[in-house]
Amino acid sequence: MSKRRTFIQQLAMLVPVIPVWKILEFKDKSATKPITIATWDSGVEVNEAAWTVLSDGGKAIDAVEKGANFIENTINCCVGLGGNPDRDGFVTLDACIMDDKYNCGSVAFLQNIRNPISVARKIMETTPHVMLVGDGAKKFALSQGFKIEGKRLSKQAQKEYKNWLKTSQYKPTVNIEQTQSSKSKVPARLQDGSYNHDTMGIVAMDQNGDLSGACTTSGMGFKMHGRVGDSPIIGAGLYVDNAIGAATSSGQGEEVIRICGTHTVVEMMRLGKSPEEACRIAVERIVLINPEKARLFQVGFLALNKQGEYGAYAIQPGFNYAVKSNKDDGVIFKSDSYFK
Repeated sequence: MSKRRTFIQQLAMLVPVIPVWKILEFKDKSATKPITIATWDSGVEVNEAAWTVLSDGGKAIDAVEKGANFIENTINCCVGLGGNPDRDGFVTLDACIMDDKYNCGSVAFLQNIRNPISVARKIMETTPHVMLVGDGAKKFALSQGFKIEGKRLSKQAQKEYKNWLKTSQYKPTVNIEQTQSSKSKVPARLQDGSYNHDTMGIVAMDQNGDLSGACTTSGMGFKMHGRVGDSPIIGAGLYVDNAIGAATSSGQGEEVIRICGTHTVVEMMRLGKSPEEACRIAVERIVLINPEKARLFQVGFLALNKQGEYGAYAIQPGFNYAVKSNKDDGVIFKSDSYFK
């Protein structure tokens, strides 16, 4: 009897340890708030811009807009007005933004406006619509005080377009972003100081635990005039569910649209998958549509869940993403991929 009593007493002493350990684990994960993550090496500076809002207790929606504005304002960059044109020589911009209350706004086929992400936010906040396109989007932007800019191609875009016209062949290049190795702190740039990519996706969680995201792009260089990819489409290039998580994508948008990619990622997180697992499942769905075709293009997904955990997965090696939080300062991570 004394042995049994001693055993029960020892067991009782151990029981309180279990919930204490769980609480500490939860606190450790939530300590990542605020956090911002963005696609590609250029995400380092995008996150820095977003962090000026988050570190001061600001809202995630303001942070992602500011991060996207940074890359759009880098005129020599291949996101925004400095991007490569379509095959007719016009730079057309797409963008979308989404907050923690399912509010969202989007623009597509927008020309000569510097900050499409801010136009998208104006649509979200001042109209009953989600998406405006083309001349209608431009007319709306002008009514909101945006100015006509970028009537000429950037120096880098002029060079690329001139080279493309020699053959006029449309052959998208896998990982044209020229990303670097994992955990590099120096973003890859071209000789003229610009980044060589066409999409920037960013998702963030603020100090209150609220999520938001933004995606901005000049689209694939030398696309058909009028082409729109996944970047401005809610549920494809970007999706936010404040109870679960947020996801964004980069790569060949047509393939992301086919599976409602970022919505798929968030739904997988709803089912209990980690951000990386959720991204992997979405990638596998794309690959299984046509495995041989999938070897010819890149798609990468990036996700952040409500607990502050993040992860990514891509079809091809070379997809990188940047993270900034109280724990990770300007770190670049290399995602795993379906093909090795």
